[in-house]
Amino acid sequence: MNKVVVASLLAFATSTLAALPAVAQDQTTAAAPAQGASSGQITIKDPAEYNAYTNAIGQSSPAAKAQAIEAFLTQYPNSVVKQDMLEQLVGAYTQANDTPKTMDAARRLLVVDPSNMRALTYIVYVEKQQAQGDQGKLDDAASLAQKGLGSSKPAAMSDADYTKLKAVATPIFESAIAADDTGKKDYKGAIDAYQAELKAYTDPTQTQTGPGLLDTYLLGQAYLQVDPKDLVNAIWYLTRAAQFAPAQSKDQIEKTAEYWYNKYHGGMDGFDQVKTLAMANLMPPPDYKPVPAPPPPSPADLAHKAVEGTANLKTMALTDKEFVLANGSTEDAEKVWATMNGQTFAIPGKVVVATADSVQLAVSEDAQQSNKADFTINMKEPLKTVPTVGATVTYVATFDSYTQNPPMIVLKDGGPKAAAAPAHRATRR
Repeated sequence: MNKVVVASLLAFATSTLAALPAVAQDQTTAAAPAQGASSGQITIKDPAEYNAYTNAIGQSSPAAKAQAIEAFLTQYPNSVVKQDMLEQLVGAYTQANDTPKTMDAARRLLVVDPSNMRALTYIVYVEKQQAQGDQGKLDDAASLAQKGLGSSKPAAMSDADYTKLKAVATPIFESAIAADDTGKKDYKGAIDAYQAELKAYTDPTQTQTGPGLLDTYLLGQAYLQVDPKDLVNAIWYLTRAAQFAPAQSKDQIEKTAEYWYNKYHGGMDGFDQVKTLAMANLMPPPDYKPVPAPPPPSPADLAHKAVEGTANLKTMALTDKEFVLANGSTEDAEKVWATMNGQTFAIPGKVVVATADSVQLAVSEDAQQSNKADFTINMKEPLKTVPTVGATVTYVATFDSYTQNPPMIVLKDGGPKAAAAPAHRATRR
């Protein structure tokens, strides 16, 4: 995953957040509890406590309001309005942009009301942003998010307010769960959570900016991490994210989408139509049907083409002959082997296993890269000096047999390649 792109989108996401503060601030219009007689819900019987309450919630400045509420909670730690005051405190600290104190107030609120969605939403959001790869913080945020998703409507909250609150909270909860799953490399779980998040946005424009845009991109990346890759969905969400990404990350995201589209489709024709669809649709519409490229030829097909395309098989390169022997049909392999069997050649390679009587070499480039022998040289006479593993050597030997699985070419009567005779300088008499 491109860290520069993620950082760019993350900065863009956090700079455009407007919904979260509303979750914590929506406490300013609560009706004051009745004094003395029952109001039908909560009653503050002590006049001094009632006065302290009305003084605190009546403050217009967020800082003054927070200070007054803290004083009230210190003086009346077991007040019947403790939960209400803690909710007001979360709102005041949020309005004052004091994240540490808002977090503290939200956690105190959860002690009183463990399922309080406003507190859960704030804590989950902040913990996810502060995690910076800390899996412990992501786990905690995801656990609280699951609690928030499972909470029910408070009896005192109207259906309209609860619907409004859920519309803000649900994407935040699902995003935290997705981030936690991604950190644990549970990409299928992350995909489910990201999908749930995007579907929870009530306004499609919320996925064109902020966290919705970032997580659209991360959803595309998650589809590239599952095994096997889901390229159709990866291409869609990466292309969608590119259409709304800020300038500093747009080109990189689109290049990634183009790369996988070309890999899947075998060309770039039709990609402009995909961009048009992605601009207009969050989820893939029915007419998004990229056509996969034809499957590449099999190794057996490639081997057959090599045999058919070579007029004189004796002139075929040794590595090509090896490929046909390992991958071709019996007929093609035997045609090539007929030009090799009993022939004596100098075989260069990297030593994989060596004894005085036999040396196994990695000859082809693939064999050398994987350090896996593909030739065995059986010596005519025991070697006086056994080569070290990893050394590059050349032996002269005669082709004797081969196997396709595992691929191995065996030679006999091997011996060191004779050193070239030194040149003799003519002397003048």
